[in-house]
Amino acid sequence: MKDKELLIPATQQELQAPNPQTRRGRIQMILLLLFCAAPVIASYLAYYVFKLEGGKTNFGTFVIPPQTVNPAWLDNPLTGKWTLLVARPADECRLGNDACVKTLYLMRQLRIALSKESARMRLVWVVSDGKAVDPAIGRAYDQATAGFQIINAPTSPVIKAQWEQWLNRENAGQQIQLIDPRGDKMMWFPAAASPADFAAIRKDLDKLLRLNHMGESLQ
Repeated sequence: MKDKELLIPATQQELQAPNPQTRRGRIQMILLLLFCAAPVIASYLAYYVFKLEGGKTNFGTFVIPPQTVNPAWLDNPLTGKWTLLVARPADECRLGNDACVKTLYLMRQLRIALSKESARMRLVWVVSDGKAVDPAIGRAYDQATAGFQIINAPTSPVIKAQWEQWLNRENAGQQIQLIDPRGDKMMWFPAAASPADFAAIRKDLDKLLRLNHMGESLQ
């Protein structure tokens, strides 16, 4: 090679173009990174994008954005566990009122169907009229027998108004509302769900409990 050729600058293409071995190594590294990240990307898209936007894989209705429960509204904190909550007047939930009793029964059976995961699910009936619960209903849907917590709605006018506004958003006040362990309402199910809908609701709950343990405290 002549001395003059050594002084000729390399072209931009010659400076930037990697040799075949370097190019092959880069491609292999990119493929390896994509392979490792694929499960994370797929689960994110499946759970947070396609489910929420398409609404094709869930029976319940998502609450977007989630609606936080104010601890001042109820005597019992709705954190640490998943919670299925329904609000009904005691006068309505009596023997002979099939609609109300069937809703309580549906909630109880859903918790039972979770089997070994049932301890992660809390059932709450908020008595909205402040009256005494029918003794027969109270025995069938108590804490020990059915896992229900029966609590009264707030009575202070200001707090009651806030509670009812939260409860009735999206016209879901009469439905079964699902609250995550952090205390956010994130989904609701129809209170008049048919026996055929039972499996669909259970499937939603199974998926959510399997995918999310954040904020849980089972003590």
